[in-house]
Amino acid sequence: PTHGATTMNRFKLSALGFMLAVSPLSAAQPDSIPPLAEIPVGQHRLAFFVQRFSDDLASTEHTHDITAGKDRETALRALYTGWLGLLSEYDFDTLTLEDKLEYALFKREMNHRLDLLTFETRRQDEALLLLPGLPPLIALAEQRRALLPLHPAKAKLQIVSATEALQKSEKRLRSDSSGVSPVVALRAARLLDGFRGNFKEWNTFYAGYDPDYTRKVAAAYQELDKQFESYSAFLRNDLAKASDPETIIGDPIGRDAVEAALRYELIPYTPEQIVRIAEIELAWCQEELRKAAAEMGYSDWRQALESIKRDGPAVGAQPQYVVKLADEAIDFVSSRDLVTVPELAKHDWRMTMLSPEYQLQAPFFLGGEDVWVAYPHDSMPEQKRQMALRGNNKYFSRAVVHHELIPGHHLQYFYNTRYNPQRQLYDTPFWGEGWALYWEFLLYQKGFARSPQEKIGMLFWRSHRAARILFSLSFHMGTMTPQQAIDLLVVKVGHEPENAAAEVRRSFAGDYSPIYQAAYMLGGLQFWAIRQELVESGKMTDKAFHDAILKGGPMPVSVVRSRLTGQSPEQTLS
Repeated sequence: PTHGATTMNRFKLSALGFMLAVSPLSAAQPDSIPPLAEIPVGQHRLAFFVQRFSDDLASTEHTHDITAGKDRETALRALYTGWLGLLSEYDFDTLTLEDKLEYALFKREMNHRLDLLTFETRRQDEALLLLPGLPPLIALAEQRRALLPLHPAKAKLQIVSATEALQKSEKRLRSDSSGVSPVVALRAARLLDGFRGNFKEWNTFYAGYDPDYTRKVAAAYQELDKQFESYSAFLRNDLAKASDPETIIGDPIGRDAVEAALRYELIPYTPEQIVRIAEIELAWCQEELRKAAAEMGYSDWRQALESIKRDGPAVGAQPQYVVKLADEAIDFVSSRDLVTVPELAKHDWRMTMLSPEYQLQAPFFLGGEDVWVAYPHDSMPEQKRQMALRGNNKYFSRAVVHHELIPGHHLQYFYNTRYNPQRQLYDTPFWGEGWALYWEFLLYQKGFARSPQEKIGMLFWRSHRAARILFSLSFHMGTMTPQQAIDLLVVKVGHEPENAAAEVRRSFAGDYSPIYQAAYMLGGLQFWAIRQELVESGKMTDKAFHDAILKGGPMPVSVVRSRLTGQSPEQTLS
């Protein structure tokens, strides 16, 4: 088999256009204009329902944007509950298949958002215990958002009280911080930093415009802001020990929350079963690495990996090499009729170089609508420059560009804005990252890797995806530390130490959901299983299969199967 077929065959799946006019481009080539027949002329009934909700959600978040705001929580809870009630007015049994999918997906999404509000509020409340005096100020900021009048004398009392409370808390904790979790301290620092920005806007709104405020309150605000800065630094540097930007401090959610997240994504496995799947996949990758290394004359795949790390584009030539790789992948999938790549999609992406600071968390390419390239900058220390060069060699890069652009994320983005755009509300990494990872499976099977060096480049990343499952789930269940995760990436995958640390730092920084890193390979395995059912059986061509997935929009991968096989979902997907 071309990859862990046994695992994929056993990976169970749950049984579960709007017309977008494209403005003419003066520089557009004739073949970049789609035939009229390709433009959907209408949407199913509930598409407009979901789009209206999304617009209302944007309006609600626009006016309720204060960090840890109680009004924000109340408004969002009322919005989700109200739209759930509105949804129930539809007769599910009379809906078309697409509308039944929309109904079930929307109901699932609202219930999840309500649960998430409860979870986030609980974690914020834990952080607020370290931030005495802050809740009344949060209320002040929300009152301004509600366009209510200010009472300067009362506001001054609240500001002075908060300043004193934070000063006393800092003094107390400096003498005795026993029992304070570094994780919660860092969470409190981040909350305080977010609110500090909110309150700076609050002050700017009144200072110099309201004479009473300017005379009575502005000076007290300045003292408070200084205390915000001091206290945040104390929480971050002294309690959380995170003064070094390279420090890794995660915020594990616990096994129960991991299980709940998997249920939401319709993954019918326990965390331990998923860890076992990842171990099987990693073992398969290492066997394939051994075979490719033998083709190169090495007895150890790590030796072969070391040799390709030394083969990179000339200094300054990486951008041109990325363009070459992008064209190579487009030609491969187009010439084999694997997926429809609209002419405009081939050219409407941009390239950005990742800053040295950003590469502390993202040492490799990133992408989506565009591609962001990791590459040494002359401000980096020599060791980090070398790590960046080795980690973005020719063969690693060749296996990444198609993931980020076409047929990966850029092609997804292109379709998502043109077909069923309302379904971006249901976006999930199991669909987004799973699709891009699935293509790594398919391209490997179809011979995209022409040499053992190119095979190793692709296998390195597949090993990385399996390892991500291992360390992310294990960390959040409390069975692996950040340092153990780094060691795993270095020993089992072959990462450079600096790059391994950056990957773990990125995974645990709080910018991704706890099971996001597991979604790459798990989503890819799900897509692969559906392909075995529908394409390998002869029911669909590769092109029809891939186009149908892209045009259906984001959703849990098991629901993709329901849509492609014509199966009606239950009223709620669970």
